[in-house]
Amino acid sequence: MNDGVLLIGGGGHASVLLEILIEQKINIIGYVSPIPAANQKLFSTIHWFKSDEDILQFDKSMIKLVNGIGSLPRNTIRTDLYHQYKNLGYSFATLISGKADVSNYACLEEGVQVMRGAIIQTGACIGYNSIVNTGAIIDHDCSIGSNNHIAPGVTISGQVTSSSNVHFGTGSSVIQSIEINKNAVVGAGTTITKNVDKNTTCFPARIFKKVIN
Repeated sequence: MNDGVLLIGGGGHASVLLEILIEQKINIIGYVSPIPAANQKLFSTIHWFKSDEDILQFDKSMIKLVNGIGSLPRNTIRTDLYHQYKNLGYSFATLISGKADVSNYACLEEGVQVMRGAIIQTGACIGYNSIVNTGAIIDHDCSIGSNNHIAPGVTISGQVTSSSNVHFGTGSSVIQSIEINKNAVVGAGTTITKNVDKNTTCFPARIFKKVIN
C-alpha cells in the first residue's frame, strides 16, 4: 500500500480500522485528530498529528488515507472529508477485515471499509467511501451506492440497488430487487418491502415520512 497509510480520526470507528491495519501489518504513519484518541491503549504507539494541515506534508503518491470518521444519518462530515482530499489528489485505502467474507467476484470501490463478520456475495458492487459494518450481509448482485453506511447486522437480499448517501440502520432488512434512492435513511430494525424515494426516512412500523429539504 505504497509507503504507508495515514488514519484520519481518533474515535470509535477509527479504532476498529486501526485494529484491522495492525492485524494486516500495514505501515501506519500516524493518525490525525484535533483531540487525543479515545482508545489510548490501542493508539499508544501511533504517532499523533493534531491538525488536518499535517496531511498536506505527505506526498500524494506515497501514502493512502484511511477515513476514520464514522457515519451517521444525514451527517456529511465523512463524505465532505473524502471529497476534500480527493480534490487535493489523495487516494483512500480500501480495507477488508481478515474476518470478513468477501466474494472474489464482488466489486469494492475506493475507500470501502468492510468490518468483521460481514458477508458480501458474488456480483455485489459497493460504491466508494461506503462502510459495510460488523456482521452485515449483502447478497448477490446488489449495487450499493457511494457514501452508504450498512450498519451492524443489516441484511440486504439479492439485486437490491441503493443510490448515494443511504444509511441502513442497525438490524434493518431489505427484500430482493428493491431500489432505495439517494439520501434515504432506513431506520434500525426496519424491513423494506417496496422501493424508497429519495430523502425519505423509513421507520420500523413501515411508515414512510418524506423529509422536506
